[in-house]
This record gives sequence, C-alpha cells and structure tokens, in this order.
Amino acid sequence: MTVRSILNTKGHQIMSVEPDAKLSVAVKLLGEKKIGAVLVMNQSRLEGILSERDIVRVIGERGAGALDEPVSQVMTRKVVTCKETDTVAELMEMMTKGKFRHLPVIDSGKVVGLISIGDIVKRRVQEYESEQEALRDYIKTA
Repeated sequence: MTVRSILNTKGHQIMSVEPDAKLSVAVKLLGEKKIGAVLVMNQSRLEGILSERDIVRVIGERGAGALDEPVSQVMTRKVVTCKETDTVAELMEMMTKGKFRHLPVIDSGKVVGLISIGDIVKRRVQEYESEQEALRDYIKTA
C-alpha cells in the first residue's frame, strides 16, 4: 500500500497558513478543522509545519503571549516529507524514528497532500478487516 492509495481515498486537500500569520490564527484553524498540524506555506512553497506539539512547547516556554507571535517563530523548519510512491511501512518507520505524526506529500516539488498517523492506522485497520473477511469466506467455501 502506498501514499498515493491513501490520498486517493482521503483526498489531497491541505490546510495551510502563511509564515507571518499570528500563532493564534493557526491555533484557531487547528481547532475548527479538528486537525493536529498545519503546513506553513509562502505562496506554494513549503516553509515549515506547525503541530500541536510546537504550540504546547512554545506556550510552555514563553507563555500565552506567544499566541501573538508569527507562526514562523514557532514552526518546525526541518520538514520531513514523503512521496506518493512511498509505502505505508516506510512512513511508519519515518514517523517512529522522527517522533512526528504528520508528513507532507511532495510530487515534482509541489505539496500534493498531508498524511497523518491516523490516516495510516485507519488504512491498516481496513486492510486487516478485509483480510479477515477474505479468510472467513475462504473457510466457509472450503
């Protein structure tokens, strides 16, 4: 199973903010959309990623005043990305080693989607359920 198959089911939509947006704007977006991370993009160029962990860290360090700071001061700049041809096993390894839960998907230098650990778990559960159903059908007809 590849990233492409997940995106074909999930969709290619992404949520993003500009680097100079206030952190409070990004927090509001995360809450409204019920998501755990937002891409930080300048035009169509990926500048960083802002996750719930980034927000908790900066508020813990600098207090609630950090909500008035630009996202560019808080975001993770070294963004690990994946390709549509990457497998779920590769993503799971990247996420486990890097201790993050969101991966932007890049194709020909452009962001084409965002995969979360939740997307992967959902897909794996569907795979297991399909396998179980196939085994049940096989046993019934044997």
